[in-house]
Amino acid sequence: MSNTRIPGGSPAPKLDDVAVLGVPRSRRRRVQKRTPADWAVDVAIGIMIALVLAAVIYPLWWIVISSVSDPKAVAGGQVTFLPVGFSFDGYGLILSDSRIWTGYRNTLLYAFAGTAINLAVTLPAAFAMSRPEFRPRRIIMFLFAFTMFFGGGLIPSFLLIKSLGMLDTIWVFLIPGAFSVFNMIIARTFFENSIPEELREAAQLDGLSYFGYFFKIALPLSGAIIAVIGLYYFVGHWNNFFTGLIYIRSQELQPLQNVLQQILLANQTQQGGSTSAGVSAGAAQEFADQIKFGVIIVSTLPLLVLYPLLQRYFNKGAMIGAVKG
Repeated sequence: MSNTRIPGGSPAPKLDDVAVLGVPRSRRRRVQKRTPADWAVDVAIGIMIALVLAAVIYPLWWIVISSVSDPKAVAGGQVTFLPVGFSFDGYGLILSDSRIWTGYRNTLLYAFAGTAINLAVTLPAAFAMSRPEFRPRRIIMFLFAFTMFFGGGLIPSFLLIKSLGMLDTIWVFLIPGAFSVFNMIIARTFFENSIPEELREAAQLDGLSYFGYFFKIALPLSGAIIAVIGLYYFVGHWNNFFTGLIYIRSQELQPLQNVLQQILLANQTQQGGSTSAGVSAGAAQEFADQIKFGVIIVSTLPLLVLYPLLQRYFNKGAMIGAVKG
């Protein structure tokens, strides 16, 4: 190789001097070599990540194992990493209550129907706000943003809901919170940055209207953002506690979160009554803790099952607007 000549008479460069991707081979060897300091930094980062992960996961894991452990072992501090003496009494008492199943039915209805209404309202508004030829969009966007910082308060809201005839009806869960300005801004950013304008120009040349472009082109390409804001809306409906507390009186319309609160309050009342009747306070507290841990699992398990199904869409959609250009 060293005696080979290229046209022009100059010798060909040696193999070691040939630049691959603009970096000489000798330099590439030097870049790839890791020093002890590099390993120390990697180990330190790994330890920090492990500590943060443990700080997040361990409390959840402890609640899970405590909910199926012997209440006496939990009260005595014997439960650390594994269950101690299986006991499903807490779950049996919770699931045997018919109010739990009524609350689950209501919450599933409110969550799915509410999310569908939310998406049906938010996505068209976001698409309209993303179109530069829609001239009033700046004024309308200002009015939308104004509602994020200023509101009427609890009493005017209650009077408004009452005047609309939505007290003690399912509509109070679906209509007042049908539109979220924050989620609309996220969807608008997606339509502006992730869907090429050339698609609109091509659709316009083919005679496709705005409605046709929205339903046939924009929506099919918006799976990531639909999953993201859909998950936001669904979690919001699932965790909605305040609406049922203020506007609902009928037991048949109570969502799950309010039902669980009633069970906890009833258990605390029974705890105080049992203590006054002669049962030890320690036994009553053990019973209350078993109910409490079971309630946490019952209320969060559906969301823990739902999130992995939407994780890949959520990770993609959550980065919308983070990178420009």
